[in-house]
Amino acid sequence: MNILSYTFEEYLERVKSFHGFAAPGVIIGGFMVELAYKHLPKGGLFDAICETEKCLPDAIQLLTPCTIGNGWLRIINIGCFALTLYDKDNGKGIRVSLDPLKLDACPEIKSWFYRQKSKEEQDSQLLMEEIRQAGASILSAHQVKVDPALLNNKHKRRADSTLCPILKGVKPSADDKICLGCQGKIPYIKEMSMLEGTNY
Repeated sequence: MNILSYTFEEYLERVKSFHGFAAPGVIIGGFMVELAYKHLPKGGLFDAICETEKCLPDAIQLLTPCTIGNGWLRIINIGCFALTLYDKDNGKGIRVSLDPLKLDACPEIKSWFYRQKSKEEQDSQLLMEEIRQAGASILSAHQVKVDPALLNNKHKRRADSTLCPILKGVKPSADDKICLGCQGKIPYIKEMSMLEGTNY
């Protein structure tokens, strides 16, 4: 059973390399992307919406041109294990989700999905085998049309920048006179200090 151009084993290795380990959510996500592409026009350019921030975005980034960095992948975290690939211009697309009503035949996947066992208690080999055997049979796909407000979200021109007078770093001009870090919104708990031998 293939996931786009990869065998299951090849995709498993790609997931380990990218995600750090063979996460069940990324593996299932591969089948989800595969299923979406089966129902989309060949050769189209698609954006992606992911409805969870856990694992599934990595499957999208591994198997499509859509990434968080290029802005083609949008995470709208509503807690559903679902993704949508859709036409950038007209919003027509395919939403694929893991269907809980199809999990009775897959007890390890069901247990993983409902978090009935801790990671340590899971039989990871059995879980991977169930995922491989199940493939797309545990998924549901629907045609959707994405809200027009989310379409044509072209990259905005980068905001003008200016120098923060305190930190001496570049900040968006639209911010207050000092950068957000100097306003106490920096994500560190210790004072930043320059390392010896560096000029950055």
